[in-house]
This record gives sequence, structure tokens and C-alpha cells, in this order.
Amino acid sequence: MVTERAVLLDEDRNPIGAEPKHLVHSAHTPLHLAFSCHVLDAAGRVLVTRRALGKLTWPGVWTNSFCGHPQPDEPFEQAIDRRAQDELGLTVREVRVVLPDFRYRATDASGIVENEVCPVYLAVTDHEPRPNPDEVMDVRWADPADLGRALRATPWAFSPWFVEQAPQMPLYASAREEAPR
Repeated sequence: MVTERAVLLDEDRNPIGAEPKHLVHSAHTPLHLAFSCHVLDAAGRVLVTRRALGKLTWPGVWTNSFCGHPQPDEPFEQAIDRRAQDELGLTVREVRVVLPDFRYRATDASGIVENEVCPVYLAVTDHEPRPNPDEVMDVRWADPADLGRALRATPWAFSPWFVEQAPQMPLYASAREEAPR
């Protein structure tokens, strides 16, 4: 088994090294490179996943389709293909970046910090997911507008990166709407 490594970044987003992923995530997580991917099916539904209970950060929380860390010198598209297979048994196509400059920092209830430059991608699949139970405990296909409303109404039920990404993506237009009075 190959040890995944996270690409460490300086504040100007320049690579400054790489460390094993399992050593990077702590209460003092350094800035590093990642990505998020939102997967659509032919009907325009978006795949949401529930993180496995064994995950270090945000276990059991609903999130976007999948995330990952590109390896040193690995193109994002290749990393996305790799993680789609590893996490969900999916082949994706029409991969395109929609939020190239997304960055966030969040602290899990356990004290573990995520601190990532995390470009956000959309992709399409023609297949049903076959989740890796070490990564994903549940999956659902959802209407994007309905999901946007759920993210706005119950942000605590979703990963913080998903809650921050959605209002910036036209796909989840309702995530920007005012709450009814």
C-alpha cells in the first residue's frame, strides 16, 4: 500500500514540501493542497456522501461527493480519477474546475484542523457508486436545489467545506436564497 502524501504550501500557495497525509492532519495542520469534487448523474442529480465513522475528521457527516489530496506532481484530474475509484468505485468524466481559488480552515469537534487550498470540481458519471466502507458509509443522489436548501437550513449536518462551497456554486442556487420570513 502506497502512503498518501499531502503537498504542503506557503501562504502564497507555493509548494514547499510533502508529508504523509496521516501526519499532516492534527490540531496544528499546516496549509496544504486538496480538492473537492461534486459528481452529477445524467438526470442532473448530485451525489452526496456520508463520511465513514472511522474518518479522522467529521466522521458520519454528510458532504459533497468526495475529496482528496493530489500527490506531489500529480495533476488534479488524475487525482480526481484516483479518488473517485478509491472512495466510490466511480469513473468520472467532464471534470472541470468551478472554484479554482477555494480555501478554507475549519476545526473538527475532536480538535483536528483542516487547512486547505482546495479547488472545487464538477464531474459527471454514468455509474452507480460502490462506496468503500472505510471512506463512505452512505450515499444519496439529490436534487441540487433541494440540497442547497438543506445546507442553508441545517449547516451543522454537513461538512464545513461543503457549507462554504455551495453558496459560491450556481448548482446550489437555493443555498444563496433568503430564508422565508
